[in-house]
Amino acid sequence: MSKQIVISFSLLVIHVLSFMASAANFSDLFIPVWGSDHIVTQENQTSLYLDQSSGCGFVSKSKYLFGKTTAQIKLVEGDSAGTITAFYLSSEEPYHDELDFEFLGNVSGQPYLIQTNVFVNGTGNREQRHKLWFDPTIGFHNYTFFWNHQYILFQVDDIPIRMYTNEESKGAPFPKSRAMDIHGSLWNGEDWATQGGAIKTNWSNAPFVAKFGSFEVDSCAMAAETQFDVLKCGKKGKFWWDKSTYKKLDKKQQAKLKWAQTNLLEYDYCKDTARFGNQMPKECPKKSTKTK
Repeated sequence: MSKQIVISFSLLVIHVLSFMASAANFSDLFIPVWGSDHIVTQENQTSLYLDQSSGCGFVSKSKYLFGKTTAQIKLVEGDSAGTITAFYLSSEEPYHDELDFEFLGNVSGQPYLIQTNVFVNGTGNREQRHKLWFDPTIGFHNYTFFWNHQYILFQVDDIPIRMYTNEESKGAPFPKSRAMDIHGSLWNGEDWATQGGAIKTNWSNAPFVAKFGSFEVDSCAMAAETQFDVLKCGKKGKFWWDKSTYKKLDKKQQAKLKWAQTNLLEYDYCKDTARFGNQMPKECPKKSTKTK
């Protein structure tokens, strides 16, 4: 198993790590935070189980600010209504930042939906929901957060499905000063997960199982979230993700994003006037005035 580690030392011998790793060293990267007896790692895969007694979740040992984070995930098979598999980045409460992939379970034969969300300073309500162009329960697929000072990109198998751009010039908040933990979990969300909560979890299908394969983390990591570390990790232009190549999407990425937004998007908060009225979030384009 290979692992690349780049260590940069400050004058105070405080280090920041940028590395890549795989699921074979899951225990080196993560620890269970709840339902530890429902998390099983073997053969380079980590299985999360959900039954009526408990779900489960894990968290990274380090915090990360900016960069790229990818997990291979195989979602719950069959009738998964009511269940939620989550892969997300989150900082500490109460004024936390968070980036979400939430996979909303489905009735057999119906498509999974991916809900993405962005929290800044403790406030979310920035949901988008997408369909997938494949069955995510048959094999593993890559789900990626790419995060720099200009934008946050949500990707599925290298296809960008959502881009949250930095619109601070419009007065919109953007996460840039709080390091985040990496989380994975499987839990019962029957109150809202499937058709707005109309379809409940069928516990006769338990245990429900979601599997995480390899992980790739190429980010600025901190053993301790000191002010010095935050300033070091947040320094513009210091790391590869802030280089000129990544200031905006290239033409191929733009075309892929447009395809995903045109063909896969099921819900966009920026088009939900029934929810926000005339007070649309500041980061939303002004032309977004109709509920889809």
